[in-house]
Amino acid sequence: KEYDDFKAQGLSLNMARGKPSAEQLDLTEGLLTAVKSSEDCFAEDGTDCRNYGGLDGLPEAKALFAPMLGVTPDELIICGNSSLNIMYDTIAKFMLFGTGDGEKPWKDTKVKWLCPVPGYDRHFLITEKMGFELVNIPMDKNGPDMDMVEKLVAEDDTIKGIWCVPMYANPTGTTYSDEVVKRLAAMTTKAKDFKIFWDNAYCIHHLSDTPDTVYMLASTSKVTFPGAGVAMIASSEKNIKYLKSMMTVQTIGYDKINQLRHVKFFGTYENLMDHMKKHRAIIEPKFKIVLDTLEKEIAPLGIGSWEKPNGGYFISFNALNGCAKRICQLCKEAGVVLTGAGATYPYGKDPDDSNIRIAPTFPPESELKVAADVFA
Repeated sequence: KEYDDFKAQGLSLNMARGKPSAEQLDLTEGLLTAVKSSEDCFAEDGTDCRNYGGLDGLPEAKALFAPMLGVTPDELIICGNSSLNIMYDTIAKFMLFGTGDGEKPWKDTKVKWLCPVPGYDRHFLITEKMGFELVNIPMDKNGPDMDMVEKLVAEDDTIKGIWCVPMYANPTGTTYSDEVVKRLAAMTTKAKDFKIFWDNAYCIHHLSDTPDTVYMLASTSKVTFPGAGVAMIASSEKNIKYLKSMMTVQTIGYDKINQLRHVKFFGTYENLMDHMKKHRAIIEPKFKIVLDTLEKEIAPLGIGSWEKPNGGYFISFNALNGCAKRICQLCKEAGVVLTGAGATYPYGKDPDDSNIRIAPTFPPESELKVAADVFA
């Protein structure tokens, strides 16, 4: 009866994707006027940001964002607004031209890719669309199963890489332990061109034992405006030089005026961190609404499990095996849209049909409370 009552309300609520709310977007209102006129369009070195040039980004933008990934400005390229685009583009380069390690382009060989699960659906789609064979790697509270990872990469030279979201992983909220990070950095791989794609907005772990193996990525999509932020890629100076040699064929340079806007708006990395506290003040109560509902309605019945995330944009919920698709269907029929069951696994196939990604950030609190009740 309670479910039928929800259906009768004609609800239209969305907990599907990790979008910032309008209230969060308003925090960055000043970015729109940070560059007011032509006189404001000059960088610190005199560069006219309205014109061509600056392939790897404004020096002051590189200095502002390098601490996000724990690298030097020389190890960083500032690109457009999407880190996902950088990932796709970089893997496409490796497919066509190789990684710069003297090995064959990946289009000329069989490629497997390690995918910690549950994980980020768009990561998996990139490597799926490239024709890679995707290999599930179980996750626990410390990160991916490193015994399994180390064994696989040591034995199989067709395994060319691994996706990693090391801090507040999507969707579990897991932060990789120091031990996992050290093992990833030090592991021996049979493939000489094995790469770690380290997708992290606020990286506190700096991989340095094998610098040519790691490509670190970040963006301000959840910091300023998702559609008009800045994205970046960091790696060893050798790798950055190789990527720049490829990029010169694609572009004369990315949007320097937008880079300058971000520099003028934040000023310092410390101001950027203070800005994130404002985001937390908006997001934290929303997570509490969902977690409190789960604790009250689901926990006593023992019919689901979840971790309380310390950050990120998602709650990873595990229903009883075989129930996730049905739960998402019933929610949709009652007017609550969730990310499709299975999306957190390669090929959209959750072998247990149990994992559901909940995204609490976008709806207003009043709507979120109703959506959480419907879900429960």
